[in-house]
Amino acid sequence: MRTIGTPVELERRRRLAVQRSLEGYPTEEIADFLGVEPRSVRRWLRAFRAGGRRGLDAQPVPGRPPKLTHTQEKIVLRWLADSPREHGFQTELWTCPRLARLIGQEWGVAFCPEYLSRWLRARGQSPQRPRRAPRERDDRVIAGWLACDWPRIKKTPAGGGRISP
Repeated sequence: MRTIGTPVELERRRRLAVQRSLEGYPTEEIADFLGVEPRSVRRWLRAFRAGGRRGLDAQPVPGRPPKLTHTQEKIVLRWLADSPREHGFQTELWTCPRLARLIGQEWGVAFCPEYLSRWLRARGQSPQRPRRAPRERDDRVIAGWLACDWPRIKKTPAGGGRISP
């Protein structure tokens, strides 16, 4: 598994490990100091011996490149601070399908709304989903019905609450 950190930070750490090794520190002590396994330090030393300082250079990260550039991601996150009405939507709620549609219109990039929900959470945002409720709903009337009518309507089993076999 790849260690967390920018390629530049990881490269600096590899160079520090080699420098400490050249200064005479043992592999285990270097590994403890850097918080890595000793085999990682040995691998870095082999790379240094085989390729010199270039053997420690940051390698490109494998995997699919991101759909949005870093700048585009910042723009999308800034949109969330705006009102959705400013972007042509009729209500004040940002939803993943709306955000996906806006990204598609702006840059032609297709996002699945379900993935966009995880994408937002990874960046410290939470998608907003409107809670559907009937317009005619009156919570006071419902509470009154539950307090007065429901106990009267609810039947209890014969025998004081015991169910006989």
